[in-house]
Amino acid sequence: MALEVDTSKKAAFEQALEALETAFSYAKNMYQTDVYQTAARIMNEKDGMKFLYKYASRFDEAGIFEGRPWAEPSKLQPRLVKGSLMAGGMTSIVEVLSELRMVAIAKGNHTHEKVSKKDANEFLNKVMALNIDILFPEETEAARIEGKRKEKDRAEHLFQLLADELSLASISGTLIKEIDELVAQRPIMVDRIITMIKNAKQLLNVDINTKEQKAIKQYLDAITGPSRISKELTDLSDYRNKLKELDEKVLKEEAKAFAKSMLKTGLVAPQHVTLVRFLNVNKPKLLTEALGLNKKGEANLEEHFSIVSNLIKVAIHPPMRQSLYGLACMLERGVLSSNPVIPGLQRLIELDLLPEVRKVLLNSIKKGNEGITANDIMLAGVISVFGQPLGVGQGMNPTCQTARGISLWSLHDLGYLLELVARAARDGDIDIMFEGQPIHSMNLRDGLVDNLHEELDPVSLILVPHLDRIYGELVRRAEFRGDDVHKWVNPAFYGDWVSRGFSSTIDPLTGAIADYSGFVRLFYATHHPEYNNGHQIIYPNPVGIFVTDSLADLLGLHAVSIQRVDRDPDGKYRVYFYNPNNDSSQNWGQGIQPAVKGHGEEPGESSLPFHEFVSRLYAFHYNPYEQGDAYAVDNETVQEIEKIARNSWGQKYTWVDL
Repeated sequence: MALEVDTSKKAAFEQALEALETAFSYAKNMYQTDVYQTAARIMNEKDGMKFLYKYASRFDEAGIFEGRPWAEPSKLQPRLVKGSLMAGGMTSIVEVLSELRMVAIAKGNHTHEKVSKKDANEFLNKVMALNIDILFPEETEAARIEGKRKEKDRAEHLFQLLADELSLASISGTLIKEIDELVAQRPIMVDRIITMIKNAKQLLNVDINTKEQKAIKQYLDAITGPSRISKELTDLSDYRNKLKELDEKVLKEEAKAFAKSMLKTGLVAPQHVTLVRFLNVNKPKLLTEALGLNKKGEANLEEHFSIVSNLIKVAIHPPMRQSLYGLACMLERGVLSSNPVIPGLQRLIELDLLPEVRKVLLNSIKKGNEGITANDIMLAGVISVFGQPLGVGQGMNPTCQTARGISLWSLHDLGYLLELVARAARDGDIDIMFEGQPIHSMNLRDGLVDNLHEELDPVSLILVPHLDRIYGELVRRAEFRGDDVHKWVNPAFYGDWVSRGFSSTIDPLTGAIADYSGFVRLFYATHHPEYNNGHQIIYPNPVGIFVTDSLADLLGLHAVSIQRVDRDPDGKYRVYFYNPNNDSSQNWGQGIQPAVKGHGEEPGESSLPFHEFVSRLYAFHYNPYEQGDAYAVDNETVQEIEKIARNSWGQKYTWVDL
């Protein structure tokens, strides 16, 4: 069947592609633009994508991607596809051509030495799973108006071709796995998860298996209401009026249904908040069931009922509904029994906020914020952080150090964190002592972040700009001391519990990898239970790691915290760590893939077998008084780790054996 594409446009594209193919390598960039422009004129035609796909097997050899980020398809990231498609200009055009090339590889019409058919299929399945909203665009007037934008049209045409060439049923498992791994980490910010779940609803109309249908429905229930009554009454006002008619037995059943769903997924439905607020006033004895509390949580609720009741009135509202899960977790942690917490929380309720803080907090609530104050939002954020210390995320910001600080203080210094929040929100200033001198954030201009991406929890919105500037200043002050700056920065920034012993495998003067085997042995002697005389980690250890992609190529340095070292259910030692990026599906190459569930992880933890974690480590703190015998670590283990390191991030460094 003939493709409906303008003849002159087809001829122009074919001519441009041939010119690029025959051009000398040094002149390819002179001909690429013609290919992009002629391809762009075809993309929005009815059969434009199908026409371009016929030529996809020639794109690599012709040099369409040469000198551009798409040149190595093995390094492409599914999560970045949508942003590129919607970016406009040449970026969106080249992204489309890149996807067509990947389809050609997946279908066996094109071969690439670094990307197999399986790799390409997995990549495209993930791309489709993450962009179901493009696969199934909403049929609303707003969507139709928006759909007139050429980038959106272009993306929809591309995804229609993906749907035609690949199996839609195959993406349901990918999407559910992605959601499973994200919710396992119990992040505070769940907007991305909720969007994915809403988009997954479209797959219920596709031929997928019963297990996957059940999983999608379960997640939909978690965000829209798991009980029969909440399904029938989606309007919160109608639902609340119905609650007035129910007897205690039915209310208890309703409370248990919501609590079961929340505890299973970490997600909160708006009606759940309505129910809790109703019970708080009318049936407070049922709050235990509504929050799904264990014995410890129930005891804390009874002991501190007055303050909990007030927290519900002030901070638990439908627009901040996730703070309800934070409240349940906070009660089970028992943090209200810590002396500074109750007065610190009460102070936040009436705190006089700076106008700019008030604005950023109110802007974080997209809709339905009538009658909700910035103080309410701030308090809800603190509740979430206190309940979910490992759910703090850095978002789209390069602020892993500051997210790590908020997480660590919410675990071990609640009073300090409350003081930081109050001072930043009210005074626009916080300070940290460094070698006897205070560093005030209000006196600093530059941090590590120019423009803060504001999709963050309320505590991070308030604190990260201040913490980022202070961290940057600490780095500047320690910069020329002849050693890794983190040796001094981390104890000053995070607190006195950070051990003063410090080791880095990167020589700060030469940038080379020095005495790597000694570095590995020292980590084993200070962290592995079989070599460190059984000493356990008391406080999270802020460490630095090399982050690599799926090909084990170095992407950069990153800050994480070791939470504990323990045996997994199979009896093997693993490092359990907090990763501020909340990434669910990491692949660091060489078969090294941090897990977030299934290996004894607590919510918010990632984990790796001990030796695999060491192979990506570049700096750590340790207590020299709790150190075993480094020489006891067997040579085979050290050699295996060094081999893994040299064949991954190590290829970017010079190695020096001392």
